[in-house]
Amino acid sequence: MDVKVELRWVRTPRQDRSWKTLERILDATEALLIARGLDSVSVAEIARRADSSVGAIYARFRDKNGLLHCLHERFCEEAMATANAALDPVRWEKASAREILSALIAFLIEIYQGRGGLFRAFLLCGCTDPHFQQRARGLREHFLAKLKALLLARQPEMGHPDPALAITFGMEMVMGMLRNRFVLGEGLPEVGQKQRTGLAEELIRAYGAYLGLSAADGMQQFNGRSRREASG
Repeated sequence: MDVKVELRWVRTPRQDRSWKTLERILDATEALLIARGLDSVSVAEIARRADSSVGAIYARFRDKNGLLHCLHERFCEEAMATANAALDPVRWEKASAREILSALIAFLIEIYQGRGGLFRAFLLCGCTDPHFQQRARGLREHFLAKLKALLLARQPEMGHPDPALAITFGMEMVMGMLRNRFVLGEGLPEVGQKQRTGLAEELIRAYGAYLGLSAADGMQQFNGRSRREASG
């Protein structure tokens, strides 16, 4: 079976004018953090990129840290909505556990590579701010609960004696690798399509082996798609 499910980041819509102005400010902050990093971004630069003013930003936020809190709140809200959509059981009704992991890991690599600077800023703030830590913990628990529900429905495919534990531990292993490569690995060579494909294959192989999935289940189909994507 070769089940293809397209996964996308979910942006929650805002309607009124004040929200649209705030969204521009948050979008500008996110783009600058991704490109430049936390210490190199000033409020004046954010205002210019958002087509706003420093005064308008300080009217909403006491300082840059308050702006980062709002950005992190938005990120966590969107990430939870993305998890709800990406891990909806209806989308995966005919998929095996390995097919789910294949699509999910490729999607996570895309997110981490595209937002490494943003995650780095959140990580730095989270080291000392309990509010960042609490939101991040809530997001992690929400994501893992959705993933567990989806994969435990396929428990007969797993050979691990404690599948629920293995799902959590294996995903922490995946997230740790992505964090090391794309968040903490600043200055490392850029990862192209071929390298992303290789990283995805190895993470799927490692996670699948730990869960006790059949090595042949779904891997040939993933490898075939990966080669086509890399060559394209």
